[in-house]
Amino acid sequence: MPPAPSASPPAADRVYTHVKQAVLDRRYQGGTLLTEGELAEAVGVSRTPVREALLKLEMEGLLKLYPKKGALVLAVSAQEIADVVETRLLVEQFAVRKAVPASPRLIERLEELVEEQRRRAEDGDLAAVALTDRTFHAEIVGHAGNEILSRLYDQLRDRQLRMGVAVMEAHPDRIAKNIAEHAEILAAVRDGDAERAAQCVHRHVSRVKDLVRGEER
Repeated sequence: MPPAPSASPPAADRVYTHVKQAVLDRRYQGGTLLTEGELAEAVGVSRTPVREALLKLEMEGLLKLYPKKGALVLAVSAQEIADVVETRLLVEQFAVRKAVPASPRLIERLEELVEEQRRRAEDGDLAAVALTDRTFHAEIVGHAGNEILSRLYDQLRDRQLRMGVAVMEAHPDRIAKNIAEHAEILAAVRDGDAERAAQCVHRHVSRVKDLVRGEER
């Protein structure tokens, strides 16, 4: 007997996934006004699940709803960038110190991610580069052995991905530099030098704020 076909996700979930991914990939950029009718047609659903999905995305801080007009995609603010960078520095420097000396499993995984990021960059897939970038750092945080810290870091995921794509679009030369900086972090982790690894993380993460301000060093 053939297996039953898998049920498709509920309509609201499909709209939510479509809009959120487009915002994170910056296909829907800050300042874009989305209408319920356009989204309903794009996903192939009625307007009711569109409203449900947009409400959820507004709660996540990605959109601002305007009755009878639509949903405005919110731009990434300078304050949000500063807040994310500050939180990342606190979490990631602490985590890399705890993760060193690193297990062979972590070192192997970081090596894989650096190579994957190089491949994604060669393909020109900025969203995939940003995701691999984020995964590299998340692996280090995950190996620090603090579940509460890992959950806190997970809450930054969407903002990190969106900012990552924005920075690469504005500064394409940063892609190769970003990969080189990951290789430096990896080398310090592999050498068991926790303080050097933390210094590399600090320089690397701090550059995001500098780039947005036009103060690349």
